[in-house]
Amino acid sequence: MSSEIHIKSIGPFIGSKDFKTSSAFYKTIGFEERIISPDMTLFTREDFGFYLQDAYVKDWVDNTMLFLEVIQLDEYLSHLQSLQLSERFKNIKLSNIVNNDWGREFFLHDPSGILWHIGNFK
Repeated sequence: MSSEIHIKSIGPFIGSKDFKTSSAFYKTIGFEERIISPDMTLFTREDFGFYLQDAYVKDWVDNTMLFLEVIQLDEYLSHLQSLQLSERFKNIKLSNIVNNDWGREFFLHDPSGILWHIGNFK
């Protein structure tokens, strides 16, 4: 690959059991919504994003994991806790911070069961 080719972004596609609920969840946690079509939305924050689809394949969704690296991990967890997500959305799970050899992380399950690893590296 030529060193002159620069990658601008990478955007994973994730599914949802209930597209409207998942869309509301991602807006609540701070992502901006850009509707692509009636069954697909691009959610962005800063220069990063992912595509949410109105598509549900249990094995796919149950095995989807994303890693979101943040600098202020403690502050971001506190922010998510302040949103009272589990009271606003069904099936939300938000863990405490876990310390690992490589860094720190906590876990967030979205309304469909997508597992987000949110952390930072040493």
